[in-house]
Amino acid sequence: MNLQELTQAYDFTGKTIVITGGAGILGGEIACALVGCNANVAIIDRDPSLAQRFIKRLESPVGRAIVVYGDVLNADLLRQTAEHVVKEFGTVDALINAAGGNKPQATTSKDLAFFDLPPDALKFVFDLNIIGTILPSQVFGKIFAQKGEGNILNISSMSAYRPLTRVPAYSAAKAGVSNFTQWLAVHMAQEYSPKIRVNAIAPGFFLTEQNRYLLTDEKTGELTARGKAILAHTPMGRFGVPEDLLGAVLWLLSPLSSFVTGAVIPIDGGFQAFSGV
Repeated sequence: MNLQELTQAYDFTGKTIVITGGAGILGGEIACALVGCNANVAIIDRDPSLAQRFIKRLESPVGRAIVVYGDVLNADLLRQTAEHVVKEFGTVDALINAAGGNKPQATTSKDLAFFDLPPDALKFVFDLNIIGTILPSQVFGKIFAQKGEGNILNISSMSAYRPLTRVPAYSAAKAGVSNFTQWLAVHMAQEYSPKIRVNAIAPGFFLTEQNRYLLTDEKTGELTARGKAILAHTPMGRFGVPEDLLGAVLWLLSPLSSFVTGAVIPIDGGFQAFSGV
């Protein structure tokens, strides 16, 4: 493969990529990168206004982005959203399931014991991460099955490999996302087409608004004991930044990974590899 062919592999001109949770920090960075690679991007989010913080970066002479209201826990609304995207761009070529996260009410602390975690908070976190991955995969995966090709990229987590303290629902759900990724990869390839690929990335510790309360002190901005422990267990000695995801994401969406399916790629600064001794 020559340089021109390598360059073309990351040119997504004419390709339409849907990103759930696309107005979030990580989903938004991925959206900007894909538009920069000439893709048509449909950002689906329960709060479309969040996309305003990076809307200028979505301007491209070739690629184009639209922001659509959607709810990954509402199958009927997802089907309406899919119809809107297909009407706008003609088809869908890839789905990135970036919607997910945790919430303080589902997190143990000195003030909230495991035994007192409210069921509604646990259910919210579990459903958002695992059901919120499965339902979009059903809706958009059906389009891929009809076309005989497509690409699904899920967002797992380091907590899928080893359950992290304090976040039981989140850890269990992300383990489910990794398991579902492998199951769906086999199912789509065997039942519909080997040209439908399903993979996931497993980010390590990225400092975002969702986990900042766990990793830094709200008043001083200093690292908490948990934040310090994480960096001590990360050989690269830093938290990830959204741009760190882009290499793996673009590769998994490109033809260069055409023989890769059912894979979960760690992006963690060496966290998973570090034994501590």
